[in-house]
Amino acid sequence: MSLVYAGICCHAPGITSRGHLADPQQYQRLEAAFERQRQAIRDAGAEALVIVSSEHFANFFMNNMPAYSIGMADFYDTPIEDPEWLKTARTKVPGNPALSLRMIEEILQTSDVAYAQEWKFDHGIAVPLHFLTPGYDIPVVPVNINCQAPPLTPLHRTWEFGRALRRAIDKAPERIALISTGGTSHWPCTPDSGKINFEWDQQFLDRVLTTRKDELLSYVDSETYALAGAGAFEIRTSICVAAACEGAKGELWFAEPIPIFATTCVIGTFILAPAVPG
Repeated sequence: MSLVYAGICCHAPGITSRGHLADPQQYQRLEAAFERQRQAIRDAGAEALVIVSSEHFANFFMNNMPAYSIGMADFYDTPIEDPEWLKTARTKVPGNPALSLRMIEEILQTSDVAYAQEWKFDHGIAVPLHFLTPGYDIPVVPVNINCQAPPLTPLHRTWEFGRALRRAIDKAPERIALISTGGTSHWPCTPDSGKINFEWDQQFLDRVLTTRKDELLSYVDSETYALAGAGAFEIRTSICVAAACEGAKGELWFAEPIPIFATTCVIGTFILAPAVPG
């Protein structure tokens, strides 16, 4: 089995840019959870990290907004934001274009996916990598799901994309870790920014980490928007990875609302199930 680790994590830019303003003990718990996830990826012997995130109008915009896209570059510049603001190092993250190509070719058998040979990581990927691969020494395959600009991909297609992603990973000889980022309640760039619906977050996380397909696919965008904000359209990234881990049970290592980051910060892991059948 090529999938050796799978998990979920948060990506709020405040985690790196405003960490000093958070409650120190709470922030230490978050850092410890990120470190636990980093070590789990290392202990699994991962040779590549597939990271499923949402993009924030950094590379894809209204003139070209693919529902799903996979990077196939030799390397990726990070971050696209001002590094002095985000407080993550400006560097080049290694890719694995041969692995990306094989994954794309396999996914295209059942799901449509775009590709990009040029990609600059915004905070959706840059923040997790800052903690999970601080040496930037693990090749990364970025996967983007449009969670920003309607029309948004239907959740049942997100589930099938996750299953296709798992099949592609399991056909690869490399040992691969899979991470989703983002997806809890938040109201970015609105007067409600800073609002958090922790009860909604807890219910969603429970469904993700028990891969309860029917309940995950029951979310309606209009209700999600009302209860958890436009930022919660990012549930697609976690649903994708839950589908890739279909049948697995997970563990929540950290889930606490952190108001200065304007969201619930989350670290979780899956106990992997057998490969998804074709």
